[in-house]
Amino acid sequence: MSADFYIRYYVGHKGKFGHEFLEFEFRPDGKLRYANNSNYKNDTMIRKEVYVHNCVMDELKRIIVDSEIMQEDDALWPPSDRIGRQELEIVINDEHISFATSKTGSLVDVSQSKDPDGLRCFYYLVQDLKCLVFSLIGMHFKIKPI
Repeated sequence: MSADFYIRYYVGHKGKFGHEFLEFEFRPDGKLRYANNSNYKNDTMIRKEVYVHNCVMDELKRIIVDSEIMQEDDALWPPSDRIGRQELEIVINDEHISFATSKTGSLVDVSQSKDPDGLRCFYYLVQDLKCLVFSLIGMHFKIKPI
């Protein structure tokens, strides 16, 4: 596993239920760390850690490279606000990029931004990453597999 690959995503806000967030990261050694904190109805924080195979890390790299997110700039993206914040940090080889923007409700929010193409790239990449992470966590920690 190459030591030059890392991804971290965070989305969250501070509201009447406290600091609620979703965060995950893929470390260079293949460890996936996941945390989901929701205080709604006194829910507790969910934390999961699992190691993924090299082929999963390779697919993750392919998704990142194919998205062309490394060519984007978040300077014109909406800044974080009372609704919340999203962060995406990626390290691939000698490139390190970090994005921060407000929470995105839908593609309408994206299309009304000052940089709709760049934010759309971010939006779809985040959707893909979340889908992959939820699938990996769901498969690994499923109590009664079908």
